[in-house]
Amino acid sequence: MHLPAARGPLSEFLVRDLATRPELSARTLEAATRLADAPATVLTNEDLQLSLAVCYELHYRGFDEVDDAWEWDPQLIGLRADLERLHLSALRALVGPVRVTDEPIDVQLAAAIAEDDGPSLSKFMAREGSLEQWREYLTLRSVYHLKEGDPHTFAIPRLSGRTKAAMVEIQADEYGGGSAARMHSELFAGLMRDLDLDSTYGALWDDAPAAAFSSVNTMSLFGLHRRWRGAALGHLATVEMTSSEPSRRYSAGLRRLGFDSSTTVFYDEHVEADAVHEQIASVDMCGAFVQENPELAEDVLFGARSSLAMDGVAARHLLGAWGEGRSALTRETSLAA
Repeated sequence: MHLPAARGPLSEFLVRDLATRPELSARTLEAATRLADAPATVLTNEDLQLSLAVCYELHYRGFDEVDDAWEWDPQLIGLRADLERLHLSALRALVGPVRVTDEPIDVQLAAAIAEDDGPSLSKFMAREGSLEQWREYLTLRSVYHLKEGDPHTFAIPRLSGRTKAAMVEIQADEYGGGSAARMHSELFAGLMRDLDLDSTYGALWDDAPAAAFSSVNTMSLFGLHRRWRGAALGHLATVEMTSSEPSRRYSAGLRRLGFDSSTTVFYDEHVEADAVHEQIASVDMCGAFVQENPELAEDVLFGARSSLAMDGVAARHLLGAWGEGRSALTRETSLAA
């Protein structure tokens, strides 16, 4: 993967430092400080979210131009921590207060999902999404789906017992049950290729909007911090509990445009797998975790509500742009491979 194009002062100085210097420059640190003065736009700030994604990507596959030693550079970790604090503060403001009840955690997760009033992107794509809108949607989702499973998997070493076993069971399916061809990330890559998109890992970062990065950055933050292991579980459980029916709609939208099961297999797989995962995630994984760590029930629900809230941010971005008759991407260039 190559370093992405900058979207503001911070990402400009950051990618330059990573590629050419052994330490962060004063300009990079100053740019980060200036971003901290505008917290209201954190989750949709192109410069901040791309910069945070670049920091996190060093823990995934890295960049061709960047020395692997940067991954744990103390100064860069400090910069990332500053961006994480901004992101987390904005996420808390978006989610709002989280109330914990005496009901089982799976019941509370279901209630959080039922209360969500975000727009349904899957219904739009099923009924009227055009081929070009599908390409834009897949471009945004590629930031996550081409690494599907990885952000949540970071949490596995932080768990034990029944909780860990349940999460491993879910994640094993994400990775194709041992078959590289059935890995969900590979199935999504095949879907991209069928719609004439470049499926190379990270190839469409320069087209994806901030909403794509803020969603994955939320997962990375939860997965990489033991402090937020409960939120990582709640986030994953909500993904599993809410994806089966939308996946059915996405599959229907592709079939409406003339694609067959060889293209829709990514969504068809989720219709089946996530229906099974729902109980494992909410009861076995989150239920066991809260039983062992009752003081972290609020974190589990915060992670769940964060998942729903970030889905809403992405949906509003896409539907808002399309409603105004414009592209939802950061640049209106051909996305064909």
